[in-house]
Amino acid sequence: MNQLSDAFKAHIVQLILMGKADEALEELSERLGVVKPKLKVGRVKGKGKALGVYVSAKETIYVSEGRLMREPFVILHEFYHHLRMFHGKHRGTEKHANKFALDFIRAYLSYLDSNRVNNTLD
Repeated sequence: MNQLSDAFKAHIVQLILMGKADEALEELSERLGVVKPKLKVGRVKGKGKALGVYVSAKETIYVSEGRLMREPFVILHEFYHHLRMFHGKHRGTEKHANKFALDFIRAYLSYLDSNRVNNTLD
């Protein structure tokens, strides 16, 4: 997998928080050289309590409620599963999907902290 800069990761999280998850997935997919997964609101049979689910047969990330389109952890966690399936690896573990998503969120929080420090020095 290509190495992604913290600035790019922070940008992806910011897009998701702004309600532009589809745009974030487009940029992320392009950068990583994979087909962009579809993104839909809906529940997957047998996964009723899950906030998000990736269905590889449909190359689609489902979120259970519209508000989750703005939740970076859910979107990025499910994108990790898409990424693994796209590269022919059967399912990534939940632990690795969590780590992938948290890595982006940490980059975003670090970006916020650095801007807060820079803004107080002016």
